Amino acid sequence: MTQSGIDLMDVDGLTQLPRHVAIIMDGNGRWAQQRNLPRHAGHKAGVKTVRSSVEQSVKYGIEVLTLFAFSSENWKRPQKEVSLLMDLFMVALQREVKRLKRNDVRLRIIGDRSAFSEKLQQRIAAAEADTANNSGLVLQIAANYGGRWDITQAVHRLALKVESGQLKAGAIDESLISSELSFSDLPDPDLFIRTGGEQRISNFMLWQSAYSELYFSEAFWPDFDAQAFDQALEFFSNRQRRFGMTSEQLALAENKGSVE
Repeated sequence: MTQSGIDLMDVDGLTQLPRHVAIIMDGNGRWAQQRNLPRHAGHKAGVKTVRSSVEQSVKYGIEVLTLFAFSSENWKRPQKEVSLLMDLFMVALQREVKRLKRNDVRLRIIGDRSAFSEKLQQRIAAAEADTANNSGLVLQIAANYGGRWDITQAVHRLALKVESGQLKAGAIDESLISSELSFSDLPDPDLFIRTGGEQRISNFMLWQSAYSELYFSEAFWPDFDAQAFDQALEFFSNRQRRFGMTSEQLALAENKGSVE
């Protein structure tokens, strides 16, 4: 494995795959409105696309798939829609755990859980415990998550360490901040996908996506099928990821690595 992803000789014509794919699942409501359906019907339809994306990630050996399910800003939506989303989250957690266990997928929920009902918090904890021993794909669901919240809570924890004398302020660097962020034990996202035609990152993984390849799809999330997922992987496969280096420097580094 390399920093730029998983190097492969040939997987369905792909020469490079991401270790970590992050997706903003946008367009559920608009998908439903186009069909004269209530917005929550789009969210229900989107659950099938989640399954498809998990299956494709398992197929290609991707290590981490993170899905932005509910942002810290989504509480501003109509109360009825938020309530229905919470109900759908509850049902999905209960129904999907067996499927995840069969496919050796480990579930994690990232975000501030304190705003959720006690029942939902218990369901989240149970689902994570049921899949904790799985060793395949890590499926992260970002719920009540925001990139600014993530950075703020990391800085707050470091400030408490400084205040208690455990840490000197001058010792704080990028690696220390990274270590206090959500999923600090996992690789940063290599490929960042947003569906629904919007071209912004909407406060999702602000720190971790510093060098992510950004892929924007016009497809609404319920229509983002296996073929669309593969197209995003093909886009990534054709990217040259330089991480601040020039193309010439990257070529020299790669040649040196192949010789060694």
